[in-house]
Amino acid sequence: MTAKIRRREFIAGLGASLGAGLIAAPSIVRAEGEPILIRAGALKLIHSIAPYFYDQFVPAGYNIEVLPFETPTECKNAVVTKSVDFGAFGIAAAVLGAAAGEPVVVIASTCNRGMAIIAKKGEGIATIKDLKGKRVAVFPGTTQEVFFLERLRMEGMTIKDVEPVRVSFSEMHIALSRGDIDAYVGAEPGPGVSLSSGIGTLVEYPYSTAMGSLNMVFGTHRDIITEKPDLVRVMLGIHQRATDFAATNKDAMVAMASSKLGQKKEAIEASVPNVELTWRLGATQIEQSKIYADHMLALKQIKRLPDFATFIDTSFVDAVKPT
Repeated sequence: MTAKIRRREFIAGLGASLGAGLIAAPSIVRAEGEPILIRAGALKLIHSIAPYFYDQFVPAGYNIEVLPFETPTECKNAVVTKSVDFGAFGIAAAVLGAAAGEPVVVIASTCNRGMAIIAKKGEGIATIKDLKGKRVAVFPGTTQEVFFLERLRMEGMTIKDVEPVRVSFSEMHIALSRGDIDAYVGAEPGPGVSLSSGIGTLVEYPYSTAMGSLNMVFGTHRDIITEKPDLVRVMLGIHQRATDFAATNKDAMVAMASSKLGQKKEAIEASVPNVELTWRLGATQIEQSKIYADHMLALKQIKRLPDFATFIDTSFVDAVKPT
């Protein structure tokens, strides 16, 4: 079987092995030559684990390179500067960029859930209200921060009722174990590490707001959509298949996360129930994104709302055949 035939078969049945196929233009099939390199950004978090399965679903004629980033803003900035072609980052980073006029476009989802408010075990912190006067690690400019601020508001509190401490996600569990903080608003697998080790206790999963469990999205530069729509179709096909594979093969997901994130299997297994990998992006997610942006505007984290007509493009996800 020639490479050209294999490429045609991939485009014709992209995603079919997992019950969903992506409609792609025949123009993706190209002349023989050097493979097209696709650069994709991912975070060092379990809810950004799907990209590490991308290489299993790359069609002939393409190579993929996954670059890890420490923070959502770094990954979003890499998309804006074209250091990567695509990236997975939090909705907060996406909204911040779009509101500032940056050419970042959300084209799919990556993960819902994946957040948790964790307190030091034995400190008597069982609810949001128990955090009053406590040292709480929160990373500014993240999805978790907005969810936490809204949960405080719902409980009749503000950020002034706690002592916020700036700590990166990867350092939150360590800071908790050292006693530097009393609690943190974290991202998996940090909460799973704290719970499985017995150091932390769950305060809550903060999904009771109007924003639901919206978390990570998948984006690209506007120029790539305009100039290389076929590449976007190919990438979304890879993202779709890798996401579905990881979501339905928990053992593989745990093994990959343990390998890439350097965490014990027990910690990853504790995180998995709080992670919903998904590529789907529809009306519900758009509405939640608008509510999210409204909160950011009210909190003065952004000066204006993004133009949602250009900020979110569901056309590539919409082209996926229903199962």
